Amino acid sequence: MSQQIKQLVEGMVLPILEKQQLELVDIEYKKEGSNWFLRVFIDKDVDGGVDIEDCGRVSEALSEELDNVDPIPNAYFLEVSSPGAERPLKTEKDVIKAIGKHVHIKTYEPIDNVKVFEGTLVRFDQHILTVTDNKKSYDIPYDKVANARLAVVF
Repeated sequence: MSQQIKQLVEGMVLPILEKQQLELVDIEYKKEGSNWFLRVFIDKDVDGGVDIEDCGRVSEALSEELDNVDPIPNAYFLEVSSPGAERPLKTEKDVIKAIGKHVHIKTYEPIDNVKVFEGTLVRFDQHILTVTDNKKSYDIPYDKVANARLAVVF
């Protein structure tokens, strides 16, 4: 049910985002405590990312669409926001844009006896991510990546 709702919402929000030259990063539909949340994460490449006005416009337009179609049977909270500093890298396009940045990657299975990698993404070539930390460089097959995100360095 959750995946089906995410797909329906994606179909509704993509035209809204396209008109505003924004991009969809992720959609979450999940229960936290006794409440359901529909979260839509958006971004843009220019002007330092999305701002509160972008989120408000998308939230208003999407809310109107959701009210018209009503694909979600229970009450929920709609949240539209930026993915934040630790943006998930969901697609190959996201990974390409992250080259040169600090990343955090978890794999489905160990590579050189390691499942969690953090360092600079130096290359993404032929479906292999190359991540370098202070000690070593790792080549990680893209199909072995369970999840990846930008990481903040302190």
